[in-house]
Amino acid sequence: MNTPLPIESVLAAVGSFLPTEMSADIKKNVMGSVRSALENMDFVTRSEIEVQETVLRRARERIKKLETRIEELEAEVKK
Repeated sequence: MNTPLPIESVLAAVGSFLPTEMSADIKKNVMGSVRSALENMDFVTRSEIEVQETVLRRARERIKKLETRIEELEAEVKK
């Protein structure tokens, strides 16, 4: 299972892509902006997504069964 990357790892990766000739002040501002954006994000794990996919799949199956049952009942009423 993949675990979320710590913010420091992401920051290090971002920092490695910044031009070497960029001034220290600009790098500091860029890195601060990236850190702030990452800290404000709500991340979920893959397992949380999989649980929600399972719940959604079951709900869809249940809805389909209910729709079929409603159609059957409506057909009976029309007879």
